[in-house]
Amino acid sequence: MSHALSSTVQIEFEYTDAERASLIEQSVRQEIGEIDGDRSQTRIGRDDATVELCIEADDLVALRAGLNTWCTLIDVAERCSER
Repeated sequence: MSHALSSTVQIEFEYTDAERASLIEQSVRQEIGEIDGDRSQTRIGRDDATVELCIEADDLVALRAGLNTWCTLIDVAERCSER
């Protein structure tokens, strides 16, 4: 008998100021609900200069895929905001 396990990862991205954190959060937030599949769900928030990302998945494969996707989106938003 197999049991579905729920896995969660929470990551914080710290920035030099709240304005940059807000820009990153707003850039990535629009993807919430568009990318998540049946096996994972993501929440994003911000506390001053920190962007908080929480990914919850049914299994480790879905968690890894979600983590890779969201970290890539954060990276792209960071690079675009530097220009």
